[in-house]
Amino acid sequence: MSDPSDLFAVSARLEGVPSAVRAARDGIDAVLRDRGLRRSTPEDTARSLLLGAAASAGLAGEGVDPDVLASGGGGPVARGALRVSGELLGLLRQWRHSPVQAIARLHALAAADSVPAEQLGRPVDADGVARLQDLARRLAAGTAAPGLVVAAVVHAEIVAAAAFESHNDVVARAAERLVLVESGVDPASVTIPEAGHAAQAGAYHALLDDYRSSSTQEALHAWLLHAATAYTRGAELSPLAPRS
Repeated sequence: MSDPSDLFAVSARLEGVPSAVRAARDGIDAVLRDRGLRRSTPEDTARSLLLGAAASAGLAGEGVDPDVLASGGGGPVARGALRVSGELLGLLRQWRHSPVQAIARLHALAAADSVPAEQLGRPVDADGVARLQDLARRLAAGTAAPGLVVAAVVHAEIVAAAAFESHNDVVARAAERLVLVESGVDPASVTIPEAGHAAQAGAYHALLDDYRSSSTQEALHAWLLHAATAYTRGAELSPLAPRS
């Protein structure tokens, strides 16, 4: 019997979530298998991270063409998202051992063009810090829940914690991608979950707003069903996905 205090496992059992997550995982695995994960290249990963950065910036209200972003263009949010993507995979070890420190580093990267240096990586909300620490404890305790569920819950919890003055959403999307890599769902980071969320931007923002304001099981349930669809779409948009 699973531990009822395991938020991830409890979330994974909500109605419709197991089948939605299985379908999303099948879609991801199909892309990786059909093109051969072992044949993915660093260029595929770099392209996925770039496209993810552009999509994340768009969700934060600062749309930018990925190639313009790659050439040094874009506003401060977009450049911050690009910095995050450039260092993201290098934070995997820190994420495993100290998620809160990794989250602080992600904020410092995301907000470097936007807030004073002394505020970078520095939470401003005590309740938010406590919520992030609780999330870290839950991650350290381990779970039998699928990695897709863990990624979606991490994303929602970081947004809901709102520990930083700004850029919590950019940080949350980056942490979500880290979980997908760390859990083995997408070890080469070639799918684009950010673009999957951006494909349903209205629902994305509404569902996270609902979860942030209520943190109810109903709000989490709706968010998880959205996230499963977003992960499927993110796989379809991968540089490895076949193009018609």
